[in-house]
This record gives sequence, C-alpha cells and structure tokens, in this order.
Amino acid sequence: MTPATRQEVLGLYRKILQIAKNWQSASGQIEETMREKEYIRNEARTLFRKNKNVTDPKLIKQCIEECEARIEIGLHYNIPYPRPIHLPPMGLAHKQGRTLRHQEKLRKISKPIYLKSHDEVS
Repeated sequence: MTPATRQEVLGLYRKILQIAKNWQSASGQIEETMREKEYIRNEARTLFRKNKNVTDPKLIKQCIEECEARIEIGLHYNIPYPRPIHLPPMGLAHKQGRTLRHQEKLRKISKPIYLKSHDEVS
C-alpha cells in the first residue's frame, strides 16, 4: 500500500468515526441514536480489520469506493444500515439447474458496490 493510499484509508476511517460521533437518528430517540452510533462504529471496525491485509491495488480501490458510497448513502438517507437491493425479475423463483445458476449470477451482478462486503460480515 502506498503512503497516499494509506492516508486516504485512515482519513476515511477517521471520517466514519466522526460521523458516528455526531450521528442523530431520523426518529430523534436517544436509544435509537445510541444503537445506530454503535452500529456505525462496529461496522467500520469490522470491515477495516477484515481488509487490513489487502495488498492488491484494484481491490483496495474497490474497498475505498465501497466505503465512500456507503458514507454518502448513509448521510443522504440518514440511515446507517445498507439499503436493500432490487432483485432481478423472478429472483426468488424456485428453479432447478441452469436457470437457478443464471438467476444467482444475475443477483450477484446486480448487487450495488456498497453491499459487496455486507453479506460477508453479516
């Protein structure tokens, strides 16, 4: 990891911790605000620790883009949790064989960048 990339990653981590510190839930309830603040800190800690040994520059760039996307979406919608994705048509049909594999491939392709790591952690 280059020093510039390292500084960018550390800057994102600090930005997330600052967002968690100043977070206010949409409902305004203190209990919900505290739960959401804790979720933001735990999610950041988990994902950054999971990816600390990544050395591939393309994968590092993808993780940075995912982090930035999740920050922007969270701030825009005022929810810390990842937004659900829209499944392709017939995404929940119970099929066998090639059709099922094709549907799984479509579902994987249609997944937005901000949800790539969410399934691995949750």
